[in-house]
Amino acid sequence: MAQPKIIFTAKRFTVEQHDVPGRDGKNRRYDRIVLPGAAVVLPILGDGRVLLISNHRFAVGQTLLELPAGMLDGGEPPIECARRELCEETGYRAGKLEPLLSFFSTPGMCNEELHAFLATELVSGETSREPGEQIENTPMKVEAALEAIGAGRIKDAKTIVTLLYYDRYVRKAR
Repeated sequence: MAQPKIIFTAKRFTVEQHDVPGRDGKNRRYDRIVLPGAAVVLPILGDGRVLLISNHRFAVGQTLLELPAGMLDGGEPPIECARRELCEETGYRAGKLEPLLSFFSTPGMCNEELHAFLATELVSGETSREPGEQIENTPMKVEAALEAIGAGRIKDAKTIVTLLYYDRYVRKAR
C-alpha cells in the first residue's frame, strides 16, 4: 500500500488520504483523521458518587455532562494521561488508578483509541484547567448517572461507554 498523502495538519490531529485496494482490485480513496489517543477517567468519590464534569464543548455548542478525559501528549502512557487529566480538570488526585477498557471512538473515520481508567482513593486539590476550558465538577450517584444516560442527558460517547462498562462488569462484581 502506498504512503498516505497528508492533506491537513492541525495542532492536535492530521488528516491523511489513502488509496486502498478493494476486493475488485480497484483503489478506493479513504480519508483518515489521525489522533494520538486519549484517556478517560471514571473517578469514584469516597461516598460512592461518580465525579462527572459539566464541560462546554464548542464543536457541538453545548455543555455536556461527561467524565474527565484528554488526549495523550507525545507518546505519554495512557495511565499518566489519565492521572494528569483527572488532576487538571477536577483537582482530584487518584490514590489508585485501574485500567477498565480500551475502545475506538469513531473507527469509520479516525484511529482514536480511548483508554478508560477507574480512579479511587481520591484526594481533592487545586485544578489546573486550561484558560479556555469551561468546566465544573458535577458529582452524582452512579444510579443517577445511569438514568441520565437513559434519559438522553448524557450524550458523550466516552462517558456512556465507560459508565455502562463499569456498571455491568466492575461495580456488580465488587
